[in-house]
Order: sequence, then structure tokens, then C-alpha cells
Amino acid sequence: MTKAARHAVVTGATGQIGSYTVERLLADGWRVTALLRPGGRSVVAGGVETIDVDLLEAQAVDDALIALSPDAIVHLAGTTSVAESWNDPVTVARSVALATVGIAHAAARLARAGAATRLVHASSAEIFGAPTVTPQSEATRIQPVTPYGAAKAHAHFAVQTARSRGVLASNLVLFNHESPRRPAHFVSRTVSAAVAAIARGDVEHVTLGNLEARRDWGWAPDAADAIVATLALDGADDLVIATGEHHSVLDLALAAFRSIGVDEAEAHRRIQTDDDRLRPHDAAVLCGDASRARDVLAWRPSRDLDGIMASMVAADQERESSSNRSR
Repeated sequence: MTKAARHAVVTGATGQIGSYTVERLLADGWRVTALLRPGGRSVVAGGVETIDVDLLEAQAVDDALIALSPDAIVHLAGTTSVAESWNDPVTVARSVALATVGIAHAAARLARAGAATRLVHASSAEIFGAPTVTPQSEATRIQPVTPYGAAKAHAHFAVQTARSRGVLASNLVLFNHESPRRPAHFVSRTVSAAVAAIARGDVEHVTLGNLEARRDWGWAPDAADAIVATLALDGADDLVIATGEHHSVLDLALAAFRSIGVDEAEAHRRIQTDDDRLRPHDAAVLCGDASRARDVLAWRPSRDLDGIMASMVAADQERESSSNRSR
């Protein structure tokens, strides 16, 4: 008799990290069900089952997860923009914090019913706020300084609370993770799209905000690998997923220009700043220590900043070429 495939329920399956995670799960033989926002025009990978569920409707979430009784819940849904959280902190708090509370509560119900359902939640380096110690690890104090960070901290604690109730619940503290699937309003895609346009001769400059903010820029498929690896743990844990290196926004832009053969002096001439793009509070340095993830998951990052930005610029160039061919 053929053994039934392991079953994972994924929220945020259509997002950057969610799409890579779903692809990895399918490749590993998992059956995948995506919980999608009702009325959305979401596209998921082939072979994925879908259910429309509003994650802010706690009873609907509870009913869906109890009925599915999956082997794993991978919770990746929610607003991911720090900038947006300043404009609409209430909506972000609901999307990030309250939705996670509902997911964690349903997972606890499954645990009480005897299910060995694992929960993996995508936490964020923004929970550390403006840390005084670099790099940040699992032991770093949680002290958010943005509405998004506060919402993520609430979600992080909700998952820990579920773990105390017997759920195999893990937080993966993800530092910046980039790829060609990053939405256009994020700084990495702002840079890659502008540099691709400069290479075509369509624009002259890339316009950015704080060039000195330093982040740990990782590769999104690597974060998806860490998520899937966490599902194989004997227990549950909170783990930092990061490269251990930090680079400024300026470094990010220079790496993108290098990918099209533009030297540093010319790149500097092509970069301009706009005060309207500055955030009310921007942590100076966020950089993660992923030593425990290396030990527990045998996980390591696969691309450096130059490799990440080269892939993103090339993808934006190909998007434009494909668009032109279809006209």
C-alpha cells in the first residue's frame, strides 16, 4: 500500500517566499493546500489545492485547519512592508499579528486533539528594532521600533505561546531575502528595475532614500530551503536565518551596477536620493548570526550580494524583453 504524501497547508503561498516554499514542498513530494484570500486573483503552482479563507476570520481559519488536519502549517501570509506599516499600522497589526494568533490557536487545538501538526512561522529581523549588538541572534532582545516590527513581535510571541501548549511550533527569524519575485516597491527591486532600465537607456538615475541603512541581504530560495528543513526537525525551535554579512543600500546599488559593467564612479553619478523616501525610523544595522541554523538545519546561504543583484537585474531585463516581444 502506497504511503500517503505528507500534507502541508501554506498561507502566503503566492508571495515571494511562499511561492519558492511551495515549489520546494512539491519537489519533496508534499501535498500542498494554499489558504488564499477570498476574492483575490492569486495564481499558485500547478498541483496545489486551494481554499479561500480570510485569515482575519478566526473561526473560519480554525474550522479549515481542523478539517484539513495537516502534517504541517507554514504561515507566511501578511503585510511585509515596513514603510506601509507607518501609513496604516492598524491594518498591518491585523494582517500580521492577529492572523498569526488565529493560526497558532488552531494549531494548539490540533495538538490537544492528538495531531502532530508542525507550525513554521516566518518571523522577521524587524522584531529586534535598533539593536545595540551586531550580529543579532536568537538571544537578542526583542524591542521593535516600527509598527511592522511590533506586529511581527506579537506574532513571534504567539507562536512561542503555542509551543508552550504542546505545538511543534517554530519561528524562523528571516533577515532580508531578495529575488526576482520581490515586489516592485521593495528597495532591492527598485534598484534592479532601475539599473535594468539604465542599461536599456530608458532612464538616467536610480532614486533611493537612506543609502546608509545596512541590512543582511539574503537569497529568497535559501529562506524557503530553511523553512522546509525546519519541518524535519525532531522538535521545534526559534532560528535566525541570515547570511551573517551586512551591506548598505548604497552597496546594494553598486552591486547591481557591477552586474551590467558600470564602474563605481559612474554608478555614484547615477544614484540620487529623495528625502520623501526616508522612513520615520530606520535601524542602522540589521545583521543575523545563523550559527544555530547551520548546526540544527545544516543550512547555509548559497549566494552573495553580487550574485543576488545580478540575478535580479537580469530578470528585470528579461521581463522588459518579453514584454516587448509580446507587443
